[in-house]
Amino acid sequence: MREYSTPLKVTVADESRLPDTLFTRAEKEPGAVALRRQEAGQWRDVTCARFRDDVVAIAKALIAAGVQHGDRVGLMSRTRYEWTTIDYAIWSVGGVTVPIYESSSEEQIAWILGDSQSRAVFVELPEHAERVEAVRGGLDGLAEVWQIEGPGFAAFLETGADVADTVVHERRRAGGADELATLIYTSGTTGRPKGCELTHRNLLFTILNTINGPLEEVFTIEGRSTLLFLPLAHSFARIIQVGCIESHTVMGHFPTTGPEVIDALGSFRPTFLLAMPRVFEKVYNKAEQRATSEGRGRIFRAAADTAIAYSRALDTGRVPLGLRLRHALFERLVYGKILAAVGGQARYAVSGGSALGDRLGHFFRGVGLTVLEGYGLTETSAPTCVNSPRRNKIGTVGPPLPGVSHRIAEDGEILVKGDHVMRGYWGNEKATAEAFDKEGWYLTGDLGALDEDGYLTITGRKKEIIVTAGGKNVAPAVIEDRLRGHAIISQCMVVGDNRNFVSALITIDEEAFEFWKGQHDKTGSIADLVDDPDLVATVQEAVDDANKAVSRAESIRKFAILPVDFTQEGGHMTPSLKVKRHVVAKQFSAEIEKIYAG
Repeated sequence: MREYSTPLKVTVADESRLPDTLFTRAEKEPGAVALRRQEAGQWRDVTCARFRDDVVAIAKALIAAGVQHGDRVGLMSRTRYEWTTIDYAIWSVGGVTVPIYESSSEEQIAWILGDSQSRAVFVELPEHAERVEAVRGGLDGLAEVWQIEGPGFAAFLETGADVADTVVHERRRAGGADELATLIYTSGTTGRPKGCELTHRNLLFTILNTINGPLEEVFTIEGRSTLLFLPLAHSFARIIQVGCIESHTVMGHFPTTGPEVIDALGSFRPTFLLAMPRVFEKVYNKAEQRATSEGRGRIFRAAADTAIAYSRALDTGRVPLGLRLRHALFERLVYGKILAAVGGQARYAVSGGSALGDRLGHFFRGVGLTVLEGYGLTETSAPTCVNSPRRNKIGTVGPPLPGVSHRIAEDGEILVKGDHVMRGYWGNEKATAEAFDKEGWYLTGDLGALDEDGYLTITGRKKEIIVTAGGKNVAPAVIEDRLRGHAIISQCMVVGDNRNFVSALITIDEEAFEFWKGQHDKTGSIADLVDDPDLVATVQEAVDDANKAVSRAESIRKFAILPVDFTQEGGHMTPSLKVKRHVVAKQFSAEIEKIYAG
């Protein structure tokens, strides 16, 4: 199939704007719980009225500071309650939010604030303020820097005390659906990040057709809630933030994706999760490691195989009695403990960013946590397709959202149309023109295929295609995603352009490495053991398994274990955790040459 469209569910009115729902709900049910905040280790309810009042207080201070309709305002912070209130306050005065990852360097901050011509910026911590101040001299249009943490924020709010609430409401109603809501800058894997112009219509169209379409069951379950821990500077978390407000889903915030998030999930007890595949890989790997260390590794592996078999049987419409009995046994012994690790209430999770893989997809569904994979880009307001609980085809990223069309070009590139597609790139007419074809289809740069039901499978990225010396085209994504799913492996990058065979640079997961050392009676750091025969053998097992997913010509013949991981700080990865292939290839060129010299 070359093209597929899903019928529209919800039309966005021309006068609609993103803050409308929070103000309407606060008026109708002021005492209803809209969010929860973590204070002194406890989750405290935030009512609709309190949320509105906090948004209005910030909006009034913005007006007092002279922020005009259409002005861009930067927002650099970890995921927290204030992120959402500031975002909605900026929208409430007709402003445009410009998110900045809190991990951004001075150079990145200078580019985003300068390119967007931001008039002001919110920062969370003193260290963020220092980075902004370091580049402020080159930002003539930047008039204000407001810090969330510390006494300065209360002083900022006080400046709006004399602004009447009616002024905020007048400003909020002044615009329409097609006005700019946010500039989200791309990760910049190649060249300077570009600012994607997303309107109020883009975001509302996307989320309203998602929560009234494929994810309706997720966003309508009684007592629904979720804990956001991915960076809200990322379009994926941002659209879920909007979805929670629009669907009256209770939302919490947590500032890190580190190990502490597991305890936070346990106390918050969300009904659904939002995460990248790496989070699910870690949940699985930790459960397996814990079981092995307690002498129950064999039981865990049997339980995992049963969960996978059970999920696969569900797809056939018939689960044999023996399998049902084994599944029921492991449900009591194993699966409940895995679900308890994420709060015990979650039955659904939405995953994006990269492929989860068939095995983990079936494992988690068999355990009782259905992971719904989707696909999208910043340019498409995050999702352009997603699986549904009603029909979840594991291994695909689902059909187009309602009102969205997908087309597969002759070269396999995925093309997209719909009101979720950005208006263009900020101040960059050339890049905007290059992003669309003559018929108005957005060119994603990704490769894929549509099945007979319109479900999309991602097969690679056009710009990342490797052409071997023998002329074989290799899409690295398939084998890289499979390799990253192994416990011992953190990151990998396939190489082989103009070479006789395909190879890979592989990094080791530090947590899994510590466990592995205990199992193999080893001492030393990763750098000490990159050539250790046992570690090489463990990685070889992962490579052998990954090679099963591709043809022999596409398989990894050799690999090098690197002494360090790919990180943002090292310049190897973008804030959205995409590998900067050209940076890695340059930094580890000696290791690559050694592979092919041998």
